[in-house]
Amino acid sequence: MRIHYLQHVPFEGPASIGDWAKKRGHKLSRTFLYEDEYLPAPDSFDCLIIMGGPMSTNEEEEYPWLKREKSFILDAVNDDKVVLGICLGAQLIAEVLGAEVYKNRFQEIGWHTVSLTSDAKRSRLFHKLPPRFTAFHWHGDTFDIPSGGLWSAESEGCRNQAFEYGSKVAGLQFHLESTAGSINKLLANCGKDIVDGKYIQSSEDILNAKDNIYQSNKIMNIILDNIEREYG
Repeated sequence: MRIHYLQHVPFEGPASIGDWAKKRGHKLSRTFLYEDEYLPAPDSFDCLIIMGGPMSTNEEEEYPWLKREKSFILDAVNDDKVVLGICLGAQLIAEVLGAEVYKNRFQEIGWHTVSLTSDAKRSRLFHKLPPRFTAFHWHGDTFDIPSGGLWSAESEGCRNQAFEYGSKVAGLQFHLESTAGSINKLLANCGKDIVDGKYIQSSEDILNAKDNIYQSNKIMNIILDNIEREYG
């Protein structure tokens, strides 16, 4: 399988997704949008993964590449590619599919429980996941579920945590791909986001809970395995 990922900032890369792809022998390519790199030809990849980032989907004036990225994502959906978005990536998919993206009531930063909805049992990507699991979060925005999409997961602090659209498109508000290295990079680059908040953990609490990484990556691998089995 030929996997291409879109990266928005230097410190939010594919993390454990890259490890999975390497072990499985898949081709992994990328576009660094923050360096204004070219987007690939549609026939050069089978699966598109859109990573996270600290910007909002509506900041096109500050980040002009967002506009062409959105067009590229929509084209990938319409071309029947497998498309997976994580955090900002999920918000971008939701927006190009006509859903609203806006500030969530709460910021979520740190390790928080995600619960699958009953509809997730019908999902090709989510049905093998445990009904409740702990995932890493770092977001202030949220999205509505696109019309016709399947609402797949929620948390106490954010109702819409995941969706599936059709059979090949999915968005995750949370980070299952996070590694110790990627979390340290987020803390170093976005530590100012850690303020007093109901669902904001301290840097110390985040680092002390790194035992969650192994289980989180296992769940990420289940989703990727499902993609590989269905479409690889």
